Amino acid sequence: MSAGLTKGQETRQRIIAEAAAIFNQRGYEGCSIQAIMDATGLEKGGIYRHFESKEELAAEAFDYTWEAAWNARMLQVDEKSTGIARLKQLIANFVDHRSPVAGGCPVLNTAIDSDDGNPLLRARVSQALHEWVSRLQSIAKQAKKQGELDSAVDPKTVATLIVASLEGALMISRLERTDDALRRIQQHLNQYLDSAALQTG
Repeated sequence: MSAGLTKGQETRQRIIAEAAAIFNQRGYEGCSIQAIMDATGLEKGGIYRHFESKEELAAEAFDYTWEAAWNARMLQVDEKSTGIARLKQLIANFVDHRSPVAGGCPVLNTAIDSDDGNPLLRARVSQALHEWVSRLQSIAKQAKKQGELDSAVDPKTVATLIVASLEGALMISRLERTDDALRRIQQHLNQYLDSAALQTG
């Protein structure tokens, strides 16, 4: 048993971890309680002892998946390096270090799936997207303040362009079963950041 956790808390975490990959691969509608029962070895009552509804479990599973994906995206991001270098590293991490939870980017997977009829899950996805865009915007804003980016550059636009480009390229790459679109977008975004950099000397 994990230190500090009761048996019930440990079981709850195990259910979330097992359900996370199923929800992330199959979506909310495609993930049956039976599939979660098979993955965890628990009966239906054992699952609902820890969660009031499938919707609540899906929301907790999304949070688990998003945290894992976010940690992968933050690998080797040196807070002491320049803002542009950090943005490029975040882009590289998105391309090279996919979510350790099977199924890929949880925001892309869950956004459309939760758009109608699942307000709790939609709220979690919206919050995750907001956090991601805000983090990139904050880095770009700091880079602009420190004179790395041209004064005409809008940090919110930089952040939105990066997120939209990467998510779109990921969708194409998954359909084509090749990383070509992601690699092309990575190169394009790096060139964009270089062109937005304040030219000195």
